[in-house]
Amino acid sequence: MNDSMIKKMLYVFLIFLFSFQAIVYAGTPVINIEIRNHLFIPSEIVIPKNTKVKLIIHNHDETDEEFESFELNREKVIVGQCKGIIFIGPLPEGEYPFFGEFFPKTAQGKVIVK
Repeated sequence: MNDSMIKKMLYVFLIFLFSFQAIVYAGTPVINIEIRNHLFIPSEIVIPKNTKVKLIIHNHDETDEEFESFELNREKVIVGQCKGIIFIGPLPEGEYPFFGEFFPKTAQGKVIVK
């Protein structure tokens, strides 16, 4: 094998690898959640069981908030006026509460898995 043939094989392999990644990510459901006035909107989201889901959380408030869930084993600070991404699942059927660590009395929600 010469160098040219090795480069072509590497090129084909890289194209395959990136194509496969695009297919995997294209199938992940995306759910948008907003933080406004220290509230999660919507406060309840429904996702299919045994499915990995991408949550995009957009914090419209000026203050930071931390998405926290013991049941989902997730925590992430979402800076004010910024977005954050959290992957959850695959999960069995059930309800999984989450809350805002910095404003726990108002920022509450739950993931319902059916």
